[in-house]
Amino acid sequence: MRPETQLVHGGRPSEGPLSVPPVLTAPFRGEGYAREEGTPTWEAFEAAIGALEGGESVAFSSGMGAIAAALEHVPTGARVVRPAAGYTVTRELLAERAAAGRIELADVDVTDTEAVARACEGAALLWVETPTNPMLGIAELDRICDAARAAATQVVVDATFATPLLQRPLELGADVVVHSATKFIGGHSDLLLGVATARDPERAAALRHARGMTGATPGALEAFLALRGLRTLDVRLQRAQANAQVLAERLAAHPAVTLVRYPGLPSDPGHERAARLMDGFGAMLAFEVDGGPEAAQAVCERVRVIVHATSLGGVETLMERRSRYPKEVTPEALLRVSVGIEHAEDLWTDLERALG
Repeated sequence: MRPETQLVHGGRPSEGPLSVPPVLTAPFRGEGYAREEGTPTWEAFEAAIGALEGGESVAFSSGMGAIAAALEHVPTGARVVRPAAGYTVTRELLAERAAAGRIELADVDVTDTEAVARACEGAALLWVETPTNPMLGIAELDRICDAARAAATQVVVDATFATPLLQRPLELGADVVVHSATKFIGGHSDLLLGVATARDPERAAALRHARGMTGATPGALEAFLALRGLRTLDVRLQRAQANAQVLAERLAAHPAVTLVRYPGLPSDPGHERAARLMDGFGAMLAFEVDGGPEAAQAVCERVRVIVHATSLGGVETLMERRSRYPKEVTPEALLRVSVGIEHAEDLWTDLERALG
């Protein structure tokens, strides 16, 4: 089945209810216990994601729970390569482990394929985001994975921005792919959930063990809602990325905007790579405003249809100035936009007015 059909039918039981209901229990009769063995609700969600990704999936209480578990197998003192610019909390987690002496840490621009290949030499793990958060950089994932394999370096990819519909890193050679299912997979800004998928069953078992030992277990209701959200990912994403293309093109022509970052623009540095490696350009964009951080913050405060809030991937359009976070490594006037499924003209009218 094509991914769009797998979204609808993945994780369905072969008999009984059409959808697995929320199983609200910790103990099961006999020796079963949810933290260690999971529940039918988690398993249905994991089966659906695993079918999409081409591996074995493990659900977690949040995206960061999945990210932390994906790092648990790294030996003490091993070298880990992370993106020089990427999701702040992932970078912080790795920095804390390096400061505690648990790992040796190196930064690399994941859009520079040759630099990544060099950085893999002697590294136990390469962490990749593509597209990167929030700069929308596109990694040449197939070549990166080839270089990592030659160096005996494992590759973990955070593909939250791409979703399993637009890119499946395991098919390109990655060992593990993680998603914050809070975002596009859930799709309605009403849950916290993460998921990691491994190509190797033994790696999946290690992820499951880490989940049980750290208690990063998903809630039954959250897993149920995430699976329900997954069913409509295709139609939501089609509308949202069509809107993103319209907004990116118009922002690029606006006199108050100095730079637009969106791989769907032919002028974007990652356009050719995204066209080759992805099945669409996604619903995330970023742009920089003339006038510095004050002008950018003013745009956030003037929007009315677009919501000034953190997070992404929901049906509503969200915007925020990322550099307001102390450890964020982004231009001060950069605004990140998660484009939703509203009418494109209403979104543009709101943006145009906010830009003044």
